[in-house]
Amino acid sequence: MGSPAIVESAVTDPKLVGERRQQIIRAATKLFSEQGYYGTTIQHVAREAGISVGLIYQYFRDKDDVLFLTLKLVLETYEKEIPVALEGVEHPLERLCVALGAYCRVVDRLRDATVLTYRSTKSLRADRRTFIKEGEERTNRLLEACLRACISGGLMRPLNDYLLVYQYVLFSHAWALKGWALRDRYALDDYVEEGIKLLVEPFLTEKGRAAIARIRRRRRRAE
Repeated sequence: MGSPAIVESAVTDPKLVGERRQQIIRAATKLFSEQGYYGTTIQHVAREAGISVGLIYQYFRDKDDVLFLTLKLVLETYEKEIPVALEGVEHPLERLCVALGAYCRVVDRLRDATVLTYRSTKSLRADRRTFIKEGEERTNRLLEACLRACISGGLMRPLNDYLLVYQYVLFSHAWALKGWALRDRYALDDYVEEGIKLLVEPFLTEKGRAAIARIRRRRRRAE
């Protein structure tokens, strides 16, 4: 068996493969989220995507391939967009807040796929479950690096950074998992700000509190 990340396609044109797979993944994500992975067939996905079953098998070998690429897309988006959001941001505390906001914005854009990650990762074959877990750990390390820079810079007191990062992850994912309760109460930016108040501010040192006040004043002037 080859690399778990490789999903073979009978079509060799990379542009066409990318476009058609995105179409199929969008349909599959909707159905997997609504009906569950085991309750959804390739026939259902083809009908939702408006294509033939045979065409799906030109781009995927089986339903496991479809689910795997759906979940892989979520992790790749975190790994791509969090570093982009951090470009040009130098202050450690601001980097942590920006990273948390970027994480939440990816979740907001990929809400169905985020929910699907919780429901259906266990449905993947074992090597692919491991691959997805490793991808999550890489994303966590992006947040962990920001958090550790705050601690080492004297902006936050020493703490269990591993567990706090998971609190950041769960907070971000809650925007999708508990959206029925949260999105009627908060706009996304307000939700992120409340998260910072709950999950960053209580751990700030005096130096950190002064720094976050300066950051907020600068942002207000820029608005």
